Amino acid sequence: MPDTRMIGVFDSGVGGLSIFKEVKKLLPKESFVFLADQANIPYGGKTKKQLKNLCEKTTKFLLGQDIKMLVVACNTASCYAIEHLRSKFSIPIVGVVPAIKPAINLTQSGKIAVLSTPATAKSKYLDKLVKKFANDKKVLRLGCKGLEDSIEIQDDKKIEKLLNIYIAKVKRFGADVIVLGCTHYPFLREKIAKRLGSKVEIIDSGKAVAKRVSNLLEASPLIAQKNVEEIFFTTGDPRQFSQVASKLLKYKVAGKKAYL
Repeated sequence: MPDTRMIGVFDSGVGGLSIFKEVKKLLPKESFVFLADQANIPYGGKTKKQLKNLCEKTTKFLLGQDIKMLVVACNTASCYAIEHLRSKFSIPIVGVVPAIKPAINLTQSGKIAVLSTPATAKSKYLDKLVKKFANDKKVLRLGCKGLEDSIEIQDDKKIEKLLNIYIAKVKRFGADVIVLGCTHYPFLREKIAKRLGSKVEIIDSGKAVAKRVSNLLEASPLIAQKNVEEIFFTTGDPRQFSQVASKLLKYKVAGKKAYL
């Protein structure tokens, strides 16, 4: 029997829509419920204990929407809280991992730059990934303070200013592969590519996460046969969320208010 329950996706903000978009593209017959915890953004400024608590609340909210699987579409939450969630809840949970492993197969110079939130940049989880997959490479871990927030409110002037600062550091470092280690950043791919040129590869985790979700659904089997609906929630301002989400996804989104 097809499982028509929804796939739950959450992030601290609109960045997780980049993951949602890739999963939806690969699994067009699935239904989704997306939660942006904008009342608590940015997650990058929270302690590990705070992150665990917030992620537990968002998961419980989504479980109340009758989900069959959870996608933690936030690098910071995945780094600090995903093991806690897996120990607390029995549904399949997929996280977002900075694409270090694919990057080592692409680099010619041996220099890789990871653009992320400051919290992800200094996380032990990223330490482990770099040590495991890129120990013989030079890795620039660039915590891009303010960039996530600027994307969240679509402050184009600040986005341009911050990108100029951070991409200048990437150029000085000499990386030929850029890992987008925050789910907000794929929405800036064109702007980043324009500054770096065609010789620099830019990668993110979206397609890999979508593939992982697809594999788990098929193995369970939890896969649906037709798309039923998409529901969007925010703990912040539904009107602002709807405007930004509609712009990023390129179709009309109507966000609802969520109370955790």
